[in-house]
Amino acid sequence: MVQFLKSEEAQGLVEYALIIAVIAIAVIVAMVFFRDQLINYFSNIGNNLT
Repeated sequence: MVQFLKSEEAQGLVEYALIIAVIAIAVIVAMVFFRDQLINYFSNIGNNLT
């Protein structure tokens, strides 16, 4: 386990995980900020389908 944590591959994996986490947080913040616009957009799509 210690060798895995010290290996460069594990470090790269952690960096990718951090990048994905930052992107996920940015998407969540954007969705909260544009919540009303997204609700209207998806409502219009639903209304046009029926």
